Amino acid sequence: MANHKGLIVDMDLRSHENNLFHRTREIDRERLIVRRGQPFSITLQCSDSLSPEHNLELVLHLGQRDEVVIKVQKGYGSADKWWFQHQRAQDEILLTLHSPADAIVGQYRLVVLVMSPDGHIVEEIDQIGFHLLFNPWCKDDVVYLPDQSQLQEYVMNEDGVIYTGSSDFIGSMPWNYGQFEDNVMDICFEVLDNSNDALKNSKMDIERRSDPIYISRIFTAMVNSIGDRGVLVGRWNEPYTGGIAPSRWTGSVPILRQWSKDGAKAVKYGQCWVFAGVACTVLRCLGIPTRHITNFDSAHDVDGNLSVDVVLNDRLDSGEKGDSKWNFHCWVESWMKRDDLPKGNDGWQVLDPTPQELSDGVFCCGPCPVTAIKEGNLEVKYDAPFIFAEVNADIIHWIIKPGGQKQRIRVDQRSVGRSISTKSVFGDYRDDVTLHYKYPEGSKKEREVYEKAGRRVTEPISERAEPAQLHLSIKNAKPVFGTDFDVIVEVKNEGATDAHAQLTMLAMAVTYNSLHRGECQRQTTSVTVPPHKVHREVLRLHYEDYGRCVSEHHLISVKALLETHGGNEPIMAMANIPLSKPEVLIQVPGKAFVWEPVTAFMSFINPLPVPLKGGIFTVEGAGLLSHTEIRADGDIAPGQKVSVKLAFSPVRTGVRKLLVDFDSDRLKDVRGVATVVVRKKYTPVFTGFH
Repeated sequence: MANHKGLIVDMDLRSHENNLFHRTREIDRERLIVRRGQPFSITLQCSDSLSPEHNLELVLHLGQRDEVVIKVQKGYGSADKWWFQHQRAQDEILLTLHSPADAIVGQYRLVVLVMSPDGHIVEEIDQIGFHLLFNPWCKDDVVYLPDQSQLQEYVMNEDGVIYTGSSDFIGSMPWNYGQFEDNVMDICFEVLDNSNDALKNSKMDIERRSDPIYISRIFTAMVNSIGDRGVLVGRWNEPYTGGIAPSRWTGSVPILRQWSKDGAKAVKYGQCWVFAGVACTVLRCLGIPTRHITNFDSAHDVDGNLSVDVVLNDRLDSGEKGDSKWNFHCWVESWMKRDDLPKGNDGWQVLDPTPQELSDGVFCCGPCPVTAIKEGNLEVKYDAPFIFAEVNADIIHWIIKPGGQKQRIRVDQRSVGRSISTKSVFGDYRDDVTLHYKYPEGSKKEREVYEKAGRRVTEPISERAEPAQLHLSIKNAKPVFGTDFDVIVEVKNEGATDAHAQLTMLAMAVTYNSLHRGECQRQTTSVTVPPHKVHREVLRLHYEDYGRCVSEHHLISVKALLETHGGNEPIMAMANIPLSKPEVLIQVPGKAFVWEPVTAFMSFINPLPVPLKGGIFTVEGAGLLSHTEIRADGDIAPGQKVSVKLAFSPVRTGVRKLLVDFDSDRLKDVRGVATVVVRKKYTPVFTGFH
């Protein structure tokens, strides 16, 4: 091989222009990051020795050991192949590369070969690296999304809102996806490289990375750590020793960075909204449009019979095994075509990274078309029956009688899959997407879907005689955590004679996914209700009773059981009562400029009748600052205002969100958010007098 060194003397990857056109400037301005199906250009500086007779050949390498090698065709190629054009002007060659819209996503190494007229390599330049991502702006890419405002929200927006609480009291918390923060893109590819598929057969794994179905499924397995080198360990109750409580996270970036820094060691701990938040970050980062979804009153159907059986003992306690109903459950939806499925399954796909049930032997779930759930097409890939049950199952409550036999006491056919929520593309408010998942409750079409799905349409509880005239309901104001409050149970008698019954009222501290944390208050009384009258019983809940056992979700579950004399079937009512918390007040006075210090002031008042110990503020914000902790000085007395301040220098311009979380021994998950507009600093240029 002849070796005329220095025919190509320099090169410019034109990262600034390319990244701007490919909408990747937020990720990096120095490295070349482009999207598939869209051309990009690089410039080669050549010496006088490079004659027009010399030819150029381009070869692409993927994988740490060059497992995949792609020869780039010269001149106009077909749309399904890589091809390039080149133009020479004096000492410069402009190379324009065209990638197919189904190209492999990943880190490429480009080798430029200078060939002599007789076909020998005279020079080889192999230090050119770039990343290629999915392109939802390209109509030939299977993740193409035609709506600009949706692209802005579901790919480019780094700030999110996660909906929590209960269907009666929907709460929200800010979340920093931070998909364009430093190193996040590299960590996304590191997560893929650590998957079981990649470790087993690297070449096959890389070749399949052109497919968002494959990549999204790998991510739902890798965001949780069961059975692989995944990102997060799930834990659903205290203590959270050796890690961070799930309610303390305010964004995905510190989780991903810690996983990478510790050599692919799982981070402790996550729960459903954290798993979904991290999944949303990695999928948006690689260019797959994704949104965070909350399903209220979400069923967890373990045995796959499309109904949830909750069995209570004589103390009205269900234990923790088997089927359950969660106050809320979070997953994500990603937008893509499903060429592997029959027509009509394109669009939003459910992906659930929370480890619940095995799917093809792995703890992952999806992608499953939302339309398939709505239409009851449960034979489609992946995990359709499990997801269908989450939004559609019947809840059947049973009570075990003293003799050991089970008695059915309550059937809920409409209480599962309510207020399915995501953040609006138009701002920080809630979009209800329930009708994407199911037809209106009680409609003829809904019944047809149930039958098609093979769902057991539960017959109501057998007709009662007299007790059917009794109705039971639970009422409460919106209580504040730290105060004493009343729960009122009403027994209404619509019969013609006096009703005599025994009323048991039970208040328990629970987690959002129905794990019991302890009994707060129990009361059993005999009641007599005259015909056409309402009897009210008051259950008084004192902070000293619920404060010792309440979970970080600040949730009280109340059950009322009415047993009439004469052995008729009992009646049960239930309510979940979220306790409201204070908000952290955040002030960022003055104007914010990139790279210039700005100070944030954060404060709130302790609402509890006891002092708070070990107070800690966690602060972060995409483009503003990394995950930072500030400890509060000493104990915070009842009614005392606690204030801290923090100086930081924003690193990127634009409308940014500053997120704050406060935690202590007695009060957790107190949050606040502030919008900070970061501007460029313009220096006036003195041009002299005219």
